[in-house]
Amino acid sequence: MPAVVKRKVDAFPYLLLLPAVLLMAAVNLTPIVQGFYMSLLKLNQFTLGQYLDAPFIGLDNYRRVLFDDDNPLRAGMGVAIRNTVLYTLTVSLLAIVMGLGVAVLMNRDFPGKAIARTLLLLPWIVPSYVVGSLWGFMWQRDVGIVNVVLVDWLHLLAEKPFWLLGANSFWAIVIPTVWRAWPVMMLIFLAALQSIPDDQYEAATLDGVSKWKQFLHITLPLLKPVILIQLMFQIIDNVYSYNIVSMMFGNGTGHPGDWADLLMPLLTRQSFNYWLFGQGAAVSFVVMTLMLVFVGLWLRAFRRSMSHAD
Repeated sequence: MPAVVKRKVDAFPYLLLLPAVLLMAAVNLTPIVQGFYMSLLKLNQFTLGQYLDAPFIGLDNYRRVLFDDDNPLRAGMGVAIRNTVLYTLTVSLLAIVMGLGVAVLMNRDFPGKAIARTLLLLPWIVPSYVVGSLWGFMWQRDVGIVNVVLVDWLHLLAEKPFWLLGANSFWAIVIPTVWRAWPVMMLIFLAALQSIPDDQYEAATLDGVSKWKQFLHITLPLLKPVILIQLMFQIIDNVYSYNIVSMMFGNGTGHPGDWADLLMPLLTRQSFNYWLFGQGAAVSFVVMTLMLVFVGLWLRAFRRSMSHAD
């Protein structure tokens, strides 16, 4: 019987990684643990001075949030969830499609390619708070540049619409979010496109395969892992969207209306308006748990696709 050879584990690399691991654990886990503990406290305007020494009430905040129909924190929650789902799907898909499309164009050789790539990244560099404020002015009915272009210059509309009221407000938050999100998608897809061997396209061209069929049968399958991962990240980011909406509608204090109110702005507004900080923490923890479940299911469903291109 051959002797079993034991591998000697070198602990030095792990010791080098230990400080970074401990720091990341502290930075990420401390807010989560404190937020969960806050959700177990009766933390309102009367007990806020006590903060983490507020009365402990266990899971009562969760019961009130999930099952108490008279809870003021739940006012408008259904509308905000609907808007968040529609907003997340719309923004995520548009950002992926636009980013991939522009990446394919930027992957070609043409004069000024480096300058064009740099300029296209400008929307992503602008902070999201600035994007919300900027587009808030641009959407103004009478003096906003959007209506000036559409009505006064191009004459595409008979009259100037209200972009920050009614159903139009949904697109008023979708378009700026996509405008800021697609450049980084372009950058990621561009890096992925440059990793695809040229010989596959050369062989397809020699066989008379059109550019469109090359894109469908070569580019997309090889980019599938990147697309799935980026789509997952986009969904997570957009579920937690806050900055653009909060700045566009009154610096976080205004009500965006029934078509632009998202879950995170609603949660923040209602928690501070009614001083229900313990219940707000409970809602946040429920949303975080649902997103963890989503990530687990996503990784389980697409594990093979994200590891190997078909």
